Amino acid sequence: QLQLLESGGGLVQPGGSLRLSCAASGSIFSIYPLDWYRQAPGKQRELVATITSGGSTNYAYSVKGRFTISRDNAKNTVYLQMNSLKPEDTAVYYCHAPLSTYGGTDIWGQGTQVTISS
Repeated sequence: QLQLLESGGGLVQPGGSLRLSCAASGSIFSIYPLDWYRQAPGKQRELVATITSGGSTNYAYSVKGRFTISRDNAKNTVYLQMNSLKPEDTAVYYCHAPLSTYGGTDIWGQGTQVTISS
């Protein structure tokens, strides 16, 4: 099955930018939709952005206009460009493949920490 590995997290001041990457291996990448989730301490994991195999995207209201999800199927990688970062964006960010919608098991990456602080 598909395996996912996130990278690119770090510590950034408010107003700064980060680009997260999610590298996939172990299966066919290009046919799958992909999501970014995040989870802050003490809060529920929330959906941040989605992208279909055809490139259609959706965003949580809280990040719309600031974050951009994209994919490079040739590199088996999905990205999350995060601009104008706010302290409330601080969370562990997870790449997700919702394969349960196809009768399989959802695949999660291990997460990458994003901290926004001055």
